[in-house]
Amino acid sequence: MNIGLDMMGGDFAPLEAVKGIQLFMSDTVANVNIFCIGDEALVQPLIKEYNVSSPNLHFIHAPEVIGYHEHPTKALKEKQQSSIAIGFHLLATGKLDALISAGNTGAMLVGAMFTIKAIEGISRPTIATIMPKINGSTGVLLDVGLNADCKPELLNQFALLGSLYAECILGIQKPSVGLINVGEEEGKGNILAQATYPLLKENNKIRFVGNIEGRDFFSDKADVMVCDGFTGNVVLKMAESIYDMAQQRGIETDSFFSRFHYENYGGTPVLGVAKPVIIGHGISSAKAFKNMIHVATKMIATNICSKMADSFKA
Repeated sequence: MNIGLDMMGGDFAPLEAVKGIQLFMSDTVANVNIFCIGDEALVQPLIKEYNVSSPNLHFIHAPEVIGYHEHPTKALKEKQQSSIAIGFHLLATGKLDALISAGNTGAMLVGAMFTIKAIEGISRPTIATIMPKINGSTGVLLDVGLNADCKPELLNQFALLGSLYAECILGIQKPSVGLINVGEEEGKGNILAQATYPLLKENNKIRFVGNIEGRDFFSDKADVMVCDGFTGNVVLKMAESIYDMAQQRGIETDSFFSRFHYENYGGTPVLGVAKPVIIGHGISSAKAFKNMIHVATKMIATNICSKMADSFKA
């Protein structure tokens, strides 16, 4: 499998990306080719300094960088030699099987939706995040920011995408799906929640367990938690703050609270596009980059994008 890594994306690029590759290769994962896409003058000295050497490591020169504050569509159009633009070109032409970046999130999303494109039958791709459970298991929350305003049909699609991700990547058999709401009873919530409930209830491709409330996020009531991107992003940022609070109080080593650290999960997958695209946090560390590569290998190995396409084709 061939995985492209944007070496120039992230607050600490390209150093942490190089160190992340070093960590990944120390796991001795066979048959994984890493294509480093970035400025040769900046990346190659670090690769030599950290002695990252492998026949599975390749370099693709990209002299341009898309900055965090650049307009995504404009930057992708004007900076064809940027690491992100080259990465999407290689992904679209089949030279890469997955693409990873901790760079400009907007550019990554635009590239995913307009270069790779959404799977046929999917109205809008979504981004998901991992949610640790108090019992040690793991759940999926989506959407977490890509689609701030949603229609019921979108949430119904997100439910299936999240179920497939939970099953293929997290290994959860027959994952349960819950609709985030302000009450458990059917008929509760705003217009969106009320209209979404019957669609999820009638969807025979998922195991819908009804409404879940905010107090259920960290319980085992639902493996997949579905909401609009506005709500999901608020929940995500709140969850990220839990680790910070635990660290301030000196309890970040607790087995539960330590699981809220973003670097344990690497990045956020874009679900619903034809090939694996993973977006990392801007402050991604070496461990985060390593885990992003591991997620990419799982997505490729399980052929999850094809399974999603098959589900929506049916």
